Amino acid sequence: MERAWLALIRGERRGPVALLLRAGLRFASWPYGLGTRFRNHGFDHGWKKIHRATVPVVSVGNLTLGGTGKTPCVEYVARFYRDLEMQVAIVSRGYGSEAGRNDEAMVLEENLPDAPHYQDPDRLAAANRAIEESESELLVLDDGFQHRRLHRDLDVVLIDATRPPTRDYLFPRGTLRESVGGLRRASAIILTRCDQVSATEVDAIRDWLRHRFPGKPIATTEHRPTELLGGDEPEPVDSLNGRAVAAFCGIGNPAAFRQTLEGLGARVVNFRSFPDHHAYSRADVDDLNRWAESLPPDVLIATTQKDWVKLRLPTLASRPLRAVRIGLAFRDGQAEFDAELRRIAPAL
Repeated sequence: MERAWLALIRGERRGPVALLLRAGLRFASWPYGLGTRFRNHGFDHGWKKIHRATVPVVSVGNLTLGGTGKTPCVEYVARFYRDLEMQVAIVSRGYGSEAGRNDEAMVLEENLPDAPHYQDPDRLAAANRAIEESESELLVLDDGFQHRRLHRDLDVVLIDATRPPTRDYLFPRGTLRESVGGLRRASAIILTRCDQVSATEVDAIRDWLRHRFPGKPIATTEHRPTELLGGDEPEPVDSLNGRAVAAFCGIGNPAAFRQTLEGLGARVVNFRSFPDHHAYSRADVDDLNRWAESLPPDVLIATTQKDWVKLRLPTLASRPLRAVRIGLAFRDGQAEFDAELRRIAPAL
């Protein structure tokens, strides 16, 4: 269902029926837009209460449904404050979680074992627990831009350069959770996946943001593979260069993962995608094993770290399975962004 909807809103489906369906979705987006504006108006004017935590809160969020690469940015922010020897906790809604932990929490737990992660649909309650139980000195709110009940001292908003808001629409006609005007609330804007579009397009997006929202720090970044996980020891990512690779993932932007592999020089001979935050069942694993058996014996199978933490398998049908670990790498604007992060630290 999700794939069919995405194909429709992105114009991949053609013909008069698709045009009519897109028109219907555009009509449906009007009451949705009115609802989001009314809700934000309530918070802006004090009709809806905003609760302030006893410690600073940094929110990392976005405007859209689906993946913009928040997890590497959450890791960067949490690690920044940990390097300042601050007690940091991560708070999230826990979408798609099982037994209290979803894929993002498991990735962050593996990469940041000293930053506890609290997941609860009531993020205000999770924030209070994090402060009380972990004596946290700062909270990182994961996917928190639209969660306005909890006051934040810094609002970081990510924009995927491969899917800029200039080419998007409000839900359900598009993937925007709220109108682009919501970026006025942002403290800093980070463009992600800038390596997957041309420099001209990155400049165009940045110029548009500067014109529409003057004075806001704007950084450009890419999601840079750092190592391969799944073997006895981490392996260098350049070992994929020239290698035949079959890949699968269940993330918000599967095409970006394929581009990452191809950017490493891998020859992607087969590719499968699952819905975002897919919870792999025993039947899924059996299906993946059958799929792996159909591949040539010299093929390496690759997936994302988010998928691998839910599987924890070294092989599929005797083919090695490796997870690509991703880190946030700044192209420009890092000094200004770090200054924004450091600005709220003295409040402690």
